[in-house]
Amino acid sequence: MKSNPSKKVRVFLVDNHPIVRDGIRACLSFKGSVAVVGEAGDEKEALRRLKKAMPDVILLDISLPGLGGVELARRLRQRSPRSKIIAFSMHAGEEYVVRMARSGVHGYVMKDMPTSVLVEAIHRVHEGGLYFPPDMCDAVLSSEDAPRTADEKAPMTPREREVLALLAEGMANKQVARRLGISVRTVETHREHLSRKLGIPSVAGLTKYAVRHGLTSLGASAPIEV
Repeated sequence: MKSNPSKKVRVFLVDNHPIVRDGIRACLSFKGSVAVVGEAGDEKEALRRLKKAMPDVILLDISLPGLGGVELARRLRQRSPRSKIIAFSMHAGEEYVVRMARSGVHGYVMKDMPTSVLVEAIHRVHEGGLYFPPDMCDAVLSSEDAPRTADEKAPMTPREREVLALLAEGMANKQVARRLGISVRTVETHREHLSRKLGIPSVAGLTKYAVRHGLTSLGASAPIEV
């Protein structure tokens, strides 16, 4: 029985090396749960093709010539806000991982990792989680600028506090929705409201905020779900 393409995670590749894109596409083609729906070899091509492709996940080479990984990640997020971004890199240095985490990407995968790791990362971020190298989790959490306290005119609602606490415990959007008996879209809306109220764009930052302010039972050194 053939798998339903509409159920697959839609992936968009951004890498300036055709042979790399070909290799990734070939590897992912053997995974019935993932479909490559578009690709680009440079920033202009990526920004132009992204909207039509409507991907769930963008796999971004951070060493792309031109704007650079951080700025391109920001522009891709603006162009396709609902798409999750995974930085794909040959750089293992903490500074690269931290810089991309601060730009708002949802994951970071090394190019020397097996396909199974990439597929796991794709599914993790698609489900609303994060995927960073295990040994970099503390660095990613510590990289966020000190979050602002919620404005008195826009305090967190009890439901937003519940959502924040569960996200901080490493739950994906679907898990939070199931736990609270609400829709995934409602969870996403609460996350957006929390980000605006607290001035914190990433889940890593929201997690750090929750830990600092005692909104979760996690310890300060607890890792991001990886």
